[in-house]
Amino acid sequence: MKKTFDRRSFLTRSAVAGAGMVVIPRHVMGGKGYIAPSDKLNIAAIGSGGMGAGNIGNVSSQNIVALCDVDFNQAAGTFKKFPNAPQYKDYRVMLEKEKGIDAVIVATPDHSHAPAAMAAIRLGKHVYVQKPLTHSVFEARKLTEAVREYKVVSQMGNQGRSGEGTRRLAEWIWAGAIGEIKEVHSWTNRPVWPQGIGRPTEIMTVPAGLDWNLWLGPAPERPYNSAYLPFNWRAWYDFGAGALGDMGCHVLDPVFHALKLKYPIWVQGSHSYDVREMWKRVDNQETYPSASMITYQFPARENMPPVRLTWYDGGLMPTWPAEVDPKKIPAEGGSMFIGDKGIIVCETYGGGVQMFPEERFLEYKDLPKTLKRIETSHEMNWVNACKGGELPCSNFDYSGPLTEMVLMGNLSLRVSGKRLLWDGDNMKVTNDEEANKYIQREYRNGWKL
Repeated sequence: MKKTFDRRSFLTRSAVAGAGMVVIPRHVMGGKGYIAPSDKLNIAAIGSGGMGAGNIGNVSSQNIVALCDVDFNQAAGTFKKFPNAPQYKDYRVMLEKEKGIDAVIVATPDHSHAPAAMAAIRLGKHVYVQKPLTHSVFEARKLTEAVREYKVVSQMGNQGRSGEGTRRLAEWIWAGAIGEIKEVHSWTNRPVWPQGIGRPTEIMTVPAGLDWNLWLGPAPERPYNSAYLPFNWRAWYDFGAGALGDMGCHVLDPVFHALKLKYPIWVQGSHSYDVREMWKRVDNQETYPSASMITYQFPARENMPPVRLTWYDGGLMPTWPAEVDPKKIPAEGGSMFIGDKGIIVCETYGGGVQMFPEERFLEYKDLPKTLKRIETSHEMNWVNACKGGELPCSNFDYSGPLTEMVLMGNLSLRVSGKRLLWDGDNMKVTNDEEANKYIQREYRNGWKL
């Protein structure tokens, strides 16, 4: 008997491990300029306001088939732009009811990334997940393994990864522009929200349109308070990943790529809390500190020597070498690579490169471009891969280990001042059992990973 199958079955059977699904070419369906239905991806979003609105807008050339947000007021603008897309508050209901979804954007607060993304992956949906990829080191590893197992296309939303800066920076470093690099310093002006504070005691009325229980998702129950929403959730251990989690996947991406990093062999963090909250400093289990400094030590890699990376936030900054003009330093964030032949300073996304001494830049400014450039948006880089194109530039095989590295820094803050020896392959601190409890978190019933 002749077999028949629908579009979804065709896409699934055409999947190529790690490279996405193949769709029917437009020329087969209707000639030059014709956009066949199969040339458009059916995309749903979990988190449709805020950052999610921008992500959705960047894939609006595709079919936006379903939208989910726990706060319909925050998502109202996106709902208006896509009036034909069914609206949901619970992504679990959406994924159960909407059978035609090919791919899912996850742009929720950090604590919900992994459960939402994993639910989509296990249904065979491609996933685009905002940075940081996950809330914990364990979750990053599990999502990375899951996209391999289910053969779906993945991308983390660190958009600088698609930019010119990270590629040009890597080309200069790999060409030996500043020689061997054994020391890097990276910084951000975050947090720009309150941190180093205790839990609010006032119980407030939940705003209309917000489902607070769904917003909490896997996090422990607590009463609603405006201290958490819509923006400041990043400060709270239960919900966000602090200044490092917010900007580390941007600022540290050029470093991770150019220096071919993976797992550190040890991490050590130190921090301070707001002076108004000093009485809570010893036992602050609520928010990330108001300022922190975290040091990572990496082993030798390929033809590169061991390197030490130091992260600064909350107003802390590196000590600038005499060769560097501090007036030219990007205050909002960036990195300084110290080599044995010179120094490179770049901005948050790897661009705005300055070399010291400046003669080094003149020598290397015309270096040929050897890395392929991304000619589209970060989101469309993912969409094109879902349709059978090349792997996205921040697929989870890359961004998973990057996220693990970033979140190891946060783990070190929970046991501040201790040097944590890290067995990256086995995801374990080998010299401090207390620290291991922060590798993986507990989930509320109904929200298991």
